[in-house]
Amino acid sequence: MAEAVGLVHTLQNWRVVDKIIVSTKTPEKKRIFGKGNFQALTERIKGLPQITAVFMNVERLSPITEREMEEAWGVKVLDRYTVVLHIFRCNARTKEARLQICLAEIPLLRSQLRNELANLDQQGGGSRYIMGSGETLMEVQQRLLKDRELKLQAALDKLRKKRHLLRAQRQQRDLPVVSVMGYTNCGKTTLIKALTGDVGLQPRDQLFATLDVTVHAGQLPSHMTVLYTDTIGFLSQLPHQLIDSFSATLQDVVHSDLIVHVRDISHPESLNQKVNVLKVLRDLQIPSHLMDNIIEVHNKIDLIDGYQPTEPNTLAISALKEHGLDDLRSRIEEAILKTTGKKILTIKVDLNSAQLSWLYKEATVQEVVVLPEEGAADVKVIMSNASWGRYRKLFQY
Repeated sequence: MAEAVGLVHTLQNWRVVDKIIVSTKTPEKKRIFGKGNFQALTERIKGLPQITAVFMNVERLSPITEREMEEAWGVKVLDRYTVVLHIFRCNARTKEARLQICLAEIPLLRSQLRNELANLDQQGGGSRYIMGSGETLMEVQQRLLKDRELKLQAALDKLRKKRHLLRAQRQQRDLPVVSVMGYTNCGKTTLIKALTGDVGLQPRDQLFATLDVTVHAGQLPSHMTVLYTDTIGFLSQLPHQLIDSFSATLQDVVHSDLIVHVRDISHPESLNQKVNVLKVLRDLQIPSHLMDNIIEVHNKIDLIDGYQPTEPNTLAISALKEHGLDDLRSRIEEAILKTTGKKILTIKVDLNSAQLSWLYKEATVQEVVVLPEEGAADVKVIMSNASWGRYRKLFQY
């Protein structure tokens, strides 16, 4: 119930007037309530004139059920799919997010179309042919929707190719990628802002404030640069067609070097939220080496007096108050060295050559000890096997 209320409050100028939990039948049936419950709900809704819409917290309502409820109650009836999609629409910032939302709207439009044409058929007008074309109104509308779906898919494929190119360029630069994931409104953006010092990030206290994958550079204790990706938040019972539409966005996680799972430990449903996030990651077929090395972070400990994590291998932090971030950075660095196979080396370089400048550009330089009598320096670096191979080939090391 709290999550359903939170969804409504996410939308500007929307507020909850009344709420009730009622036992239901299968949502696909024409009537999801028994006769007595339906009558009681009808009287309750009509008795509150300030109600302008009813949110049914089920994934999808059938067109017949939706129409029957709207006729009986005299207000718009919304299901979970419709509300979440509207939140997505309000929060879309990039072209890719807007295209994904348009694609996710297609099933809703098809459903509405069937509903409207069912009404026309009852009036004898839905199956008539149009201007001698040999197509019924239903066939024309379905064809137009299919054409729109194909155009949206083509536009998204074009953007995904660009995303793939950008990902390849990041891999060429050999920068580790850390995907920050978690339930919506758990504090992912606040955490990335604290880890990177990126003042351009503006966290918002609402569900689905982030719909696009954004990338932000930050430094670890060794001065190694990593890229933190801020991903779309999760939600329990997120309609599967919305997951399908945004799966391309989440596919960036598959290509990351490490996953940091952020939990709002102050939320009463925190454990269930964890289960939901892990289920979605498994559904995305995240590689086992990523799943086995997830760093779990318990955020918002400033809201719980004297909080101590009881689950093993977890870190307690407050991203807002910046408590526990040094330990988190150290844990991330340790995991990155393990998962990427980067080496910590001490290399002797000739100060009259381009070796030192090359290392500053292509590796993470931790320490430089100058040996003036030799015109050389011992340089402690972190570098990948590929970079080490290029260095040896370039400087015949």
